[in-house]
Amino acid sequence: MPTKVKEFNDYRSKMNEKILASDNKVIKRIFNLDTNAFAAGHLPVKTKELLGLVASAVLRCDDCVQYHLEAAMKNGVTKAEMMETMSIANLIGGTIVIPHLRKAVEYWELLEEEEKV
Repeated sequence: MPTKVKEFNDYRSKMNEKILASDNKVIKRIFNLDTNAFAAGHLPVKTKELLGLVASAVLRCDDCVQYHLEAAMKNGVTKAEMMETMSIANLIGGTIVIPHLRKAVEYWELLEEEEKV
């Protein structure tokens, strides 16, 4: 039975393939810019993923939050670091971000479960 994490990743991959198959130069450049922006540079990848998490939470993009949570975990972010990051997002974004915090914590727990398997 597919998990919520697998379903999210499968859907994201499938749709990214379809989008990139449209052969639109602007879209391809945006995707490439996004990939390169989160690569190691003057800031470590872990820090960049936490920055992406804050921005995604403030912009209230749950898909983006899920993506950055998974990338953050893969780059060694702890639950305490994630929660501190989300506290900053809530401070910046206000109480309207609280529902996205709930979803983020729920998704983090799913990622933790996946990690155990």
